[in-house]
Amino acid sequence: MPKVDVYNISGQKVGDIDLSDDIFAVEINTVAMHSAVVNYLANARQGTQSTKTKAEVRGGGKKPWRQKGTGRARHGSIRNPQWTGGGVALGPKPRSYKYTLPKKVKRLALKSALTSKVVDNDMIVLDDLKLEAIKTKEMVNVLNNLKVDSTALIVLPEVDRNVVLSARNIEGVKTTTANSINTYDILKYKKFIVTKDAVSRIEEVYA
Repeated sequence: MPKVDVYNISGQKVGDIDLSDDIFAVEINTVAMHSAVVNYLANARQGTQSTKTKAEVRGGGKKPWRQKGTGRARHGSIRNPQWTGGGVALGPKPRSYKYTLPKKVKRLALKSALTSKVVDNDMIVLDDLKLEAIKTKEMVNVLNNLKVDSTALIVLPEVDRNVVLSARNIEGVKTTTANSINTYDILKYKKFIVTKDAVSRIEEVYA
């Protein structure tokens, strides 16, 4: 059972916490994590790219010249793909890129990502994270106290307006809740900052 230190927002160690083996000490599966990241990015695509076929391009109703006897190649329309301003052959059309990943693969990927943060010592557990007011400067001070000099994902047990609004203007910092975490965000951000209550919620939801 992995054990990590617990800090307060001043950066002082105030104890430690035992983490669940079923979530934070699994065998890391890079294939599952890769599949989850590709799935996340595919589902985020808008799929709005579009090109016109020769049937949709304006003009080209008249045969440009007679079939034979001109010495030139035969053509039936100036809107065929080989003409400048013509339609696009086999071009992209609006479509959905979404697909569903098996639940077991998604769960394995998430647990592997969480385990990787523990193994790499990139997981920081806070006893609590409360701010009296909405101030970006206070959140910056918290991160400095924790010696976070890279990107960070802050995980809360539930939405805290003061924390969310104080962190949203800090480049490379994102806030989320324990029941909304995903493999992509965990791997994208270097530091995984989570409160003790959020750890309990993660273990409760994903065990």
